[in-house]
Amino acid sequence: MRSLFAKFLIWFLAAMAITMAGFMILTTRSFTAARGRGHIFGRMLSVQLEEARHAFEQGGRPALAAFLQRFDSEFPAHGILTDAAYHDLLTGQDRHELVEDAERRGRLFQPTVIARASRDGKYWLFLISRGHPGFTFFTPQYLWIVAAMVVLSYLLALHLTSPLRSLQKAVERFGKGDLAARVGSRRHDEVGRLARTFDTMADRLQTLLTAERRLLLDISHELRSPLARLSVATELARSGEPEAREAALNRIEKEAGRLNSLVGELLQVTRAEGDPSSLRKEPVRVDELLANLVEDCSVEAEARGCRLEMKKPPAVTIQGDPELMRRAVENVVRNAIRHSPQGSPVEVWLENGGPGARIRVRDYGPGVPEEHLPHIFDPFYRVDTDRNRTSGGVGLGLAIARRAVDLHKGRIEARNSNPGLVMEIDLPASG
Repeated sequence: MRSLFAKFLIWFLAAMAITMAGFMILTTRSFTAARGRGHIFGRMLSVQLEEARHAFEQGGRPALAAFLQRFDSEFPAHGILTDAAYHDLLTGQDRHELVEDAERRGRLFQPTVIARASRDGKYWLFLISRGHPGFTFFTPQYLWIVAAMVVLSYLLALHLTSPLRSLQKAVERFGKGDLAARVGSRRHDEVGRLARTFDTMADRLQTLLTAERRLLLDISHELRSPLARLSVATELARSGEPEAREAALNRIEKEAGRLNSLVGELLQVTRAEGDPSSLRKEPVRVDELLANLVEDCSVEAEARGCRLEMKKPPAVTIQGDPELMRRAVENVVRNAIRHSPQGSPVEVWLENGGPGARIRVRDYGPGVPEEHLPHIFDPFYRVDTDRNRTSGGVGLGLAIARRAVDLHKGRIEARNSNPGLVMEIDLPASG
C-alpha cells in the first residue's frame, strides 16, 4: 500500500472493527453479569421467572407453553422452566447440562446460558441466548453506522491527501523547469504550512535563478564589447605603424582596465551576497569616514570639471563593517560625479537620523526617468541616456551599494530633485 488514501481508509476500518469487537465482548460480559440479582437484567429475569411459575401453577403445561412461546418471540433467547431437580416442566427432559453451561460464564461465539432460581428453590428458569449476544444485539440498523464510518473515512482521507497530491504536482512541475509552479494552499494546518513553505522556497529559487540567468547574459554582453575592441586594438598594434601602435596600446590598456574593473566589482557583488553572519561589526565614525571619502573623490570630481561640497558633519557613530560601508557610499558619490555637468557641485550631507545616520548625495545632472528609478539599483541596469559605456562604469556600483546597505539593515533610495538626482542612505545605529 503506497497510497496514503488507502492507508487512512484501512486504518479507520481497522479501528471500526476493533470497536465492534469490543462492543461484542462488553455485551457478552454484561449479559453474563446478569446472574447477579442486583443487575438490572437479573431483576428482569427474576420477574420473568415469577410469571412463568404463576402461569404453570395456574394453567399447567399449556399456560407455561404459551408463556414461553411469547417469551421466545419477544426476547433473543430461549426460556426453559424446570423443577428443583432440573426436569423440564414442559417436556420432562433432564436439564442438568444447563447448570454446567450456566457455570461456564459464557464464551465468545458460543451460546450463553443464564440460570435463575426462585426464592423458595422449587423452580429454575434457564435463559439460553440464540447465537452470540454481541451479534444478537447487532441489528441491521447498525449497518448505517458502518456505512457512515466508511464515508467519513473516505472524506477524511481525501481531505488529507488531496493537498499532498497538489504539492506533489507542483514539485514535479517545478523540477521540470516551470519556475512559476505554486501550490497556493489556503489551509491553516500543517499541510497548509508545508505548502506555503514550498511556495516561499519556490519564489526565492525563481528569483535567484532569474537573477543568475540575467547576470550571465549581462556578463556575456559586457565582456563581448571590450574583448572585441581588444582584438581590434591588437590587430592595429601588429600593423607596424608607430602612431597606430601607440593608439592601439592605449586602447588595450583602457579595455584591460575596464575588464579588471568588471571582474573586481563582480567579486564585490559575490562577497556582498555571501554569508550575512560574517559581516564585521565595529564602531564606525560615519562623519570621519565621509570626510575622508570626500577628500579622496575630490580629485576625480576636479578631473571631470565638477566639485564636491560637504558641510561640516555632526559626529555620528554606528555599528557596522567600515570597508563595506565605505564602498556603498563611495559608489553613490562616484555615480553622482559621473553624471554631474561641468562646473556643477555634488552636495553631500550627513545627519543624525534618530538612532543612526542619514547620508544624502545630490548631483545636478539630467536625473533619471521615473519609470527607471526602481531599477537603477539592479546589477548591470542602465538608463538609455546613461553614459556608463563611455565613462568606464559597468553598472554594478549602485547594486553593490544597495546590497551593502541591506546587509546593515538600512535603506537606500533615489528620487529626482529637478534638476539632478538625490540618493539617500539610512543606516541604523546597530546594523
